[in-house]
Formats: sequence, C-alpha cells, structure tokens
Amino acid sequence: MTAKPRTSELNSKLWGARARDWADIQEGQVSRVYEAIMHRFVKPGVRYLDAGCGAGMAAQLAAEHGAQVSGIDATENLIAIARERLPQSDFRIGDLESLPFADNAFDLVTGFNSFQYAGNPAIALGEAARVTKPSGHVVVTTWGPPEKMPAASLVTSLRSLLPPPPPGAPGPFALSEESALRQLASDAGLVAMEIVDVPSPFRYRDLATALRGLGSSGVATRAVENSSASAVDAAHEQALAPFRQADGSYYADALFRCLIATPAGK
Repeated sequence: MTAKPRTSELNSKLWGARARDWADIQEGQVSRVYEAIMHRFVKPGVRYLDAGCGAGMAAQLAAEHGAQVSGIDATENLIAIARERLPQSDFRIGDLESLPFADNAFDLVTGFNSFQYAGNPAIALGEAARVTKPSGHVVVTTWGPPEKMPAASLVTSLRSLLPPPPPGAPGPFALSEESALRQLASDAGLVAMEIVDVPSPFRYRDLATALRGLGSSGVATRAVENSSASAVDAAHEQALAPFRQADGSYYADALFRCLIATPAGK
C-alpha cells in the first residue's frame, strides 16, 4: 500500500474556520444516522471511539446511551467544542492514520463522513480495525448514492469554485458505490457484514441559517479561499432554491450509506 501525504494539518485549517456554525447547524443534519448507530450498538459500558469526531455530537449521543466515550479529530476548534459538550470524556487531536490508542481498546469505532477525508483512507481504516476488539464493530458512514439523494446537488454546488482536483482524486461520492466501500474495508483488514442506508434530511429554518450551515464545511472554506465568500453564498443559495418550502424553511432529502464491519483475523 502506497502512503499518500497526510492531510490533517490542512483539514484542521479548513474545518476549523467556522467550527461553531458547524456544531450549531450542520453537524445535526446527520443526527438520524448517529441515532440509528447508537441505538443498534451502544449500551451502558460500551467503549466507543468516534474517529473524526468533529464537534462531538455523535459522541454526546453515545454517552447518553451509557458509552465510555473517546474521540479524535484533526481540528482543534472542533475538539474544543466536543470537550465543552463532554468535559469528562477523552478527546484528542491527531491523525486518523495513527490513532493514539491501544490495540483492541474499543467495542465500537465509527467514522461519520471522516475516513474519506484522510490522506490515506485505507491506512486510517486499518487503524480503526487495530483498536477494535475482535468482537467489536467498525462503522464507516459516507454519502448515499447521488441518484437516490436529492441533497447531492447541495454537496456538489461548489465544484466550479474549487481548485482543480489532483489527477485521480476521488470525488465526494467515491465510496457511495457498495463495491468501493466493501473494497476499502477489505484493504483495511475488515470483514464487511452489511451495508445499510439511513435517511437523514437536511433541514434549515431559513436561508440565513442554511447559508451558515452549508458554509461551515471545510469544502466551503476552500472554495472561499479560491473565490470569495459572496460567490460561495450565491452558489449555495442557487442550489437551495428547489428545496425552499412555503414557510421559507428548506428541506432536502439526504441519504447516508453505512458499512458495518468486524476486524478480520483477530
């Protein structure tokens, strides 16, 4: 396996620029996925790691279900919010490709739209397998297939404002294909058990809230750096228009694909 340069420093800068907006608005758009996974796998005493934990919403839900929670993320500003939410839990700043935890430490490891942002996704997922107990589970969550997800147009709305991607760089839906997701798991030393799709629609009470939420991602920050904040807002407003409701709120159906796996050969 050829290692690519790690991207944690870049991701920290991009995803930390508007961390509070991410925590207050955008992170919650995936709440139904968090809840589905916690309901299935978390019970009191479970040791849980959220790899790429962001501002800690999934970790907070796990703690409410009785889990012993840990989290790691490259972004200091997001980790600071996670620590505010769960001051007694173990949140660390670091690389997904080099998890600072012992072998077989966790019953459950999740990556909610995180492993694909690592410089070396297979290595990062291999680290998740390493720290998972033989009887434990690793859950990899990514975008659902774009043809089944109206909100895909929001995900891709900034494409023209971003720098040209490197040759061969994967797009945001690269892991949405079941075969690609299963292959990544196999490359990382995991046995894929099943793939489930979980609906979690994007909801915003008004345009200003929608623009703050969509503008808080690392992708949006990069687009601002390459163009301007006004151009990013304009692109998002145009993409949001079909989802406007009669009361001025916005609703867009979104789908998330979750691969559930166990470590191989332990």
